[in-house]
Amino acid sequence: MQALYDIPAPAKLNLFLHITGRRADGYHLLQSAFMLIDWCDQLHFEMRKDGGISREDLTWALPEDDLCLRAAKALQSASGCALGVHIGIAKSIPAQAGMGGGSSDAASTLLALNRLWKLDWTQSQLAALGLQLGADVPFFLLGQHAWVEGVGEQLTPTSLPAGRFAVLKPEAGLDTRSVFAHPILERNTGLAIISGFAANPYGFGRNDLQPVAELLCPAVGQSLAWFAAQGLTARMTGSGSAVFALLPTGFELAGAPEHMALRVCNSLEAHPLLGWC
Repeated sequence: MQALYDIPAPAKLNLFLHITGRRADGYHLLQSAFMLIDWCDQLHFEMRKDGGISREDLTWALPEDDLCLRAAKALQSASGCALGVHIGIAKSIPAQAGMGGGSSDAASTLLALNRLWKLDWTQSQLAALGLQLGADVPFFLLGQHAWVEGVGEQLTPTSLPAGRFAVLKPEAGLDTRSVFAHPILERNTGLAIISGFAANPYGFGRNDLQPVAELLCPAVGQSLAWFAAQGLTARMTGSGSAVFALLPTGFELAGAPEHMALRVCNSLEAHPLLGWC
C-alpha cells in the first residue's frame, strides 16, 4: 500500500454543553454529548520513504503547523517509524465553528497512517496519543456518538436517533480560549445523568458558553434569531460560532442570511473509519 485517498474526517455537533467546574490547573470540567454528522473534510495520504512529512492545502490555507502535521509527527516519533507521508487536505468544515474540524482531521490522520505505515496500534494507543494533540481527538478515534465528561477525555458511547440538522456558520469565528476565560462564564452547572439526556437527546440542556459567545460575536445572536423567526429552536455547538437546529421532517428553510453559510446535515450512524484499528 503506497497511498490512501479520500479519507473522510467528519464534523461533530455538541447537543448540549454544561460547564460543571474548574480544576486547579485551569482546565474546565464539562458534560456534553457529541454527535457525528456528514459534513466532512477529505484527506489524502501518499507514502514517503525518505521519512519526510509534508502537507498540501487543497482548499484554503491552513496554519503552518496544523493538527494533521502534528499528528503525523507525533505518531512517527512515538512508533519509531522510518517512513514519511505527504498529506493533502481538502477542507470543508469551517474553522472556529465548534465542530471539531481540526481534531477530526488529526484523528483521521492517525487512523490512516496507522494503516499506511502498518503499525498495528490499538484504538486505546492512538487515543492516548491523540489526547496530547487535543481534547476532542479521542472522540473521533472512538468513532461513535458519545456522552462526554471530565475535560473531554471521558467518553461513553451512546446511540442517538437519526436526525437532520441545519447548521449556520457566520463569517466570524470564536477563539476557544477567549470564551472559556471570560469573567461572566458560569462554571457551576449541576451534574446531569445520561438517562436524563437519553430521554430527550435533541432537547436536553443548553450550551453554557452561548451567553459569552453572543457577547464576543454578535453574529451568534443573529443566527439564533434567524432560526427563531422560522419557528426553530437553535443553539451553539462547542465553543465556536456555528449554530444548529433540528429540522422537522419536510421542513423547508429560508435562504441563509447574508455573510453566513448554511448547510443541512444528517447524523451519522458511526464514523466512516470505525474499525480501522
